[in-house]
Amino acid sequence: MTYIISSMRYPAEHKQETRERIVHTASRRFRRAGAAVGIGQLMKTLKMTHGGFYRHFKSKDELFEAALTKGFEDMRARMTAAIAGAPSGHELEAIIEIYLSDQHCADPAGGCPVAALASEIARQPRAIRAAFDRAIQRATATMARYMTGETEEERRRKAGILFSGMSGTLSVARAVSDEDLRRRILSAGRRIYIEAFARET
Repeated sequence: MTYIISSMRYPAEHKQETRERIVHTASRRFRRAGAAVGIGQLMKTLKMTHGGFYRHFKSKDELFEAALTKGFEDMRARMTAAIAGAPSGHELEAIIEIYLSDQHCADPAGGCPVAALASEIARQPRAIRAAFDRAIQRATATMARYMTGETEEERRRKAGILFSGMSGTLSVARAVSDEDLRRRILSAGRRIYIEAFARET
């Protein structure tokens, strides 16, 4: 008697959903704990095998790049929501308020990847750094629409300075252990950046 044994094949949708679940979890884990998070640890969290990882990604670098992209998507969603809820003419102020909010500070896993990972990106491969560059440019282009300035280049330059300053302020606020000091850093950052960029004359 001949037995025919066929391997189980999952539909393409299932594979895509699994990949997205890995990216989502990895993005939050990297932003919370840094790029040193191991694949074995990550897959264990997902209740998947280490070998199963390689059915979706060629390497950890490929996953890190996808996770970084997901992190910037989360940040854009946060900014878009702030813009949508702001009165006309106050969009930039709303972006600053939400970025330097207590809630964003308390949620590194779901927050801006620049504040969470910028210090580690410089040590990553060129492809990851290039992806980071593109994401920064998209973020500053969004903010530049609400900047004053005679040219697009001037507005983008201002947006780059603002974004760098806000992410640095958020990083420092997260690093301090004193809660009152953390709130003062965030409050001062909001006030200074709003006065400097959102209320220009």
